[in-house]
Amino acid sequence: MLPQQQQTGKVILAGAGTGDPDLITIKAVRYLQQADIILTDRLVSKEILTRYANPLAEIIPVGKQCRRGISTPQKTINELLVEFALEGKLVVRLKGGDTSIFSNILDELQVLKAHNIPFEIIPGVTAALGAAAYTGIPLTARDHATAVRLLTFYKSTVVTEEYWKELAQTDDTLVFYMSSETLDDVVKKLTDNHIAADKLLAVVEQATTPFQKVYISDLYNYNTTLKNKTYISPSLVIIGKVVNLHQEFSWFTGNNENNAYYFKPLTGSGYILDVKKENILVA
Repeated sequence: MLPQQQQTGKVILAGAGTGDPDLITIKAVRYLQQADIILTDRLVSKEILTRYANPLAEIIPVGKQCRRGISTPQKTINELLVEFALEGKLVVRLKGGDTSIFSNILDELQVLKAHNIPFEIIPGVTAALGAAAYTGIPLTARDHATAVRLLTFYKSTVVTEEYWKELAQTDDTLVFYMSSETLDDVVKKLTDNHIAADKLLAVVEQATTPFQKVYISDLYNYNTTLKNKTYISPSLVIIGKVVNLHQEFSWFTGNNENNAYYFKPLTGSGYILDVKKENILVA
């Protein structure tokens, strides 16, 4: 009798959602419960793995950090996907947020296709949607914005000067991923191109987690309010008229009642820092 040929396994490219472990999809949970191997991103909630992962699965961290810290090269991730799948394993590649928004899914799809490895893609709640929901900032809203743009500005060559002009003039809501460290430049580019003064800036730290914090300022006074501030990763930037809705519809406080910080210009000079609509402090 001829020896049976090893059957190829399967790779599941799944979005884990944002920080709240309840935001993962049922389909992703079902595959986590069956997985032999889980390759997980740095920002995936540990509680997701504790709650839902097959206790017999091998969990391998393959996290990345854009500009600093220890990162797993994409080539290594690709090799692990192929190696385990060709051993007949069910592999879950667990990505923070959604699988298709600012991820390296194309690299992984190409290597899987090249080795004839079957796969599925499971969407997840991307950071923009999680942050918008948990801050009470609808990304599109009547009389505020009819469209939203998902962007990144982690290095100066990502956005052209011509496109900055367009971004400054559009009424679309702008959401910047992986851009908190370059936020000073983002604001300068938009104000240099005369973005409307009624559009506000919101920086959301650790969205949907108990540690979520929101910082809100107008763009033209940014140098006095938020310039050079360091934010905890992950942080997301929302810019547009819709940010004005946060103070009215904010509902999530996490572990901290004072989790929202509004910088408002005084009628004279200087600014007030309004913490969660209640305590007014001179900033």
